[in-house]
Amino acid sequence: MFIHLMGGAVFIYLAARLVLPLRAGWKTKAGLAALLLFITQQHFINRMAFGGLASPEIPPFLLLVQGWCFLLLVLLLVFTLLRDLVCIIGWLGRKIRGSAKPVAPQPAFSSGRRQAIMVALAAGTAFWGLREAVGVPEVRNVEVLVPRLPNALDGLSIVQISDMHASPLLQSVWVNALVDRVNALKPDLILFTGDMVDGSPAARAADVAPLRRLRANYGIWGSVGNHEYYSNFSGWMKAFPALGIPMLLNQHTVLRIQEHPLVLAGVTDVAAQRFGLPGPDLAAALQGAPEDAARILMEHRPANAPANARRGIDVQLSGHTHGGQILGMNAVVAQFNGGYLYGRYAVDALNMYVTSGAGVWNGFPVRLGVPSEIPRIILRSA
Repeated sequence: MFIHLMGGAVFIYLAARLVLPLRAGWKTKAGLAALLLFITQQHFINRMAFGGLASPEIPPFLLLVQGWCFLLLVLLLVFTLLRDLVCIIGWLGRKIRGSAKPVAPQPAFSSGRRQAIMVALAAGTAFWGLREAVGVPEVRNVEVLVPRLPNALDGLSIVQISDMHASPLLQSVWVNALVDRVNALKPDLILFTGDMVDGSPAARAADVAPLRRLRANYGIWGSVGNHEYYSNFSGWMKAFPALGIPMLLNQHTVLRIQEHPLVLAGVTDVAAQRFGLPGPDLAAALQGAPEDAARILMEHRPANAPANARRGIDVQLSGHTHGGQILGMNAVVAQFNGGYLYGRYAVDALNMYVTSGAGVWNGFPVRLGVPSEIPRIILRSA
């Protein structure tokens, strides 16, 4: 509901600041206002007519057009707000100095040329942001110190895949390219940290089929994010193991690597509680785990890192934030995630890596200055 209300507010503001000041007839203005309303309410339309907000089942080309139009409006909103802010500050400054009459600021971009430049700049930037969002992610090498890791396991490699968001936008061709890139790394472990899919198991069967080709020396495991709960949770908890990805839901497993134990745990997501399902419970996940073994936790959201550190977690792998997706949104996104956004964090004795994610949700397909990634995490002993 919030996203629909925000769309309505954006419509009212842009209609007042961009459409009404135009030197055009009322029919032209009405047509532009109708188009503006349609674009700002595309999430509502998808929700009501095309199978849902999380994964509207429409052709990928239309999703790309939708995404480009939505990004265009977001950028127009930002540019117009900045323009208005500059006008207001300038007007207030002149008024304080007594060098201007107390009149309201002029409509933003009253000049047709300035308005055309603004639209062209927004359109080009939106195209670039969309292009970056749907590209196959690059590999990022990260070293993480684990003092309790046995020397024999120094150099153990983990490929983390998070926020893949397989959907009508990111289909089997994209997933297949992702799998090729991961397999080329010859990882010891592959760990999925949530938001793997958007859509039901039946709708996404062909798109996730390439995941069967993943290979790792010591296994492939997964935990869940919030989007799994929006997309037929019970169905996916059967589908993922069938793809060769056992799921750890407030559970752990003990891996024996070169005769040394390594605890791998996974917890659920807080979104589970909205569906009457168990929320994240680290105590349950670690029940019976050996105390002296190094512990790796898969938790989709990073905010619980301080509490997890107190329970003896050595390494936490998280996602969810998408790195903010757009430079400048960092502070806002971090505030909703315990202050964590992207990269390595040391939280007491816990070392955490928060990835920017491999894909994007099709409802906001943009990356500007925040590239997607496949983290290859190398564990180092003390």
